[in-house]
Amino acid sequence: MNHSKRIYIVVASLALLAGGIGMGYWWASRSADPAVSPPAAAAGGATTPASSEREVLYWYDPMVPGQRFDQPGKSPFMDMQLVPKYADEVSEGGISIAPGTRQNLGISTVEVERGSLAGTVSVPGTIGWDLRQEHVVSARVDAVVDRLFVKAPYEPVRAGQPLASILAPAWSTALAEVRALGQASSSSAQALQLAARERLRVLGVPPGAAIRDGRIVLTAPVNGVVSEIGVREGQAASTGTLLFRVNGTDTVWLEAAIPQAAVGAIVPGTPVEARVSTMPGRVFEGRVETLLPQIETGSRTQQARIVLDNPDGVLAPGMFAQITLEPTGGAEQPLVPSDAVIGAGDEARVIVMEEGGQFRPVAVQTGQSGGGFTEILSGLKGGERIVASGQFLIDSEANLSGALERLGGNASDQSQPSGKEAPESQMEGMDDMPGMDATEAADDEAEAAPEAAVPSTDESAVEPKL
Repeated sequence: MNHSKRIYIVVASLALLAGGIGMGYWWASRSADPAVSPPAAAAGGATTPASSEREVLYWYDPMVPGQRFDQPGKSPFMDMQLVPKYADEVSEGGISIAPGTRQNLGISTVEVERGSLAGTVSVPGTIGWDLRQEHVVSARVDAVVDRLFVKAPYEPVRAGQPLASILAPAWSTALAEVRALGQASSSSAQALQLAARERLRVLGVPPGAAIRDGRIVLTAPVNGVVSEIGVREGQAASTGTLLFRVNGTDTVWLEAAIPQAAVGAIVPGTPVEARVSTMPGRVFEGRVETLLPQIETGSRTQQARIVLDNPDGVLAPGMFAQITLEPTGGAEQPLVPSDAVIGAGDEARVIVMEEGGQFRPVAVQTGQSGGGFTEILSGLKGGERIVASGQFLIDSEANLSGALERLGGNASDQSQPSGKEAPESQMEGMDDMPGMDATEAADDEAEAAPEAAVPSTDESAVEPKL
């Protein structure tokens, strides 16, 4: 009896199970058949499922969001199916991020300020003689060197200090005439005196030359250093022979190679500070005299001639110096932190925070950079708040939400005619790979720092504002 009852219960259970499966299959087939409408639809009181389908704009690979496809299918980049992008997911305002999540993600903003970018230029240079203070003492007539008072090169001299005595008959005669006529008081003698002095000038007698025991003494024209001696005692010097080269030391030249990118901000008169390793802590002031009209093709640099003050005469030719130039700033432009700029060239953009707390990308044209800041030539006016850190996360979310599509205005050109084909060059889109959404980034940060507050994992924490 008990055995028969058990068999009956098992058979009844199997029958009920089979009936349930059949009923479910029938209901699924009925729902999938578009020709069958629910009673409410027939009465005109409700919306059919077909009418409530979401509009698909395109399909994309979440790992390569910059590549879009017209048809669903398998991604050519990853072993996964393409994901649809629906029209109601496209943000019309910007990216909205909950304040708590924003703080946990380390997103910070700064205000755009206007100013001139006058970055400091630091380059090495080599010191040389100031050729504007170079003087040459030469023999204007045939002479014989009788005695040298300065016999070693690079010996310092003062203006008027004797350098050598020579025997030059032509000079001696002319100087004797001037001396003789200088004591005469008659009008005719004074006229001859003027003619004698003109003869000295024509013969090239240097100023300050004097006759001592029939010999003419040549003196130093300026304070400086005798950098070259061209004769020795007893040597005959013909007309034009170099006797001494004297270089002044009040100022020196410094030749520096300026990068081509920084030349535009440097003009004659730009202040310069120079430091040499032999005198640590001492700063020598100077100015840019001129930019030589020649570019070094190998290094793409332009030589600048800098005049340095050398009051003590401690700077010598051949010394190596490190110089700092302070170019004058140009017109005021909006300045942003260089790290806040995403991309370069035509793809450069920044993330602007609007008054309502939404974030949106803005295309900008960048100028010069220096000191950690970049000029913005167009796209910003100043006073806006931009994202200084965490902007790449927002930029990736904006890419997924369609904000970058409106920014460029050419998203339709990026669509592919087939969901199975894509050129290999499109792999460059991996540069825009978001990697994770904002909530996943918040979870990773919470795991890395257990003491920090755990960010919200609500999917509405980071979402485009509709």
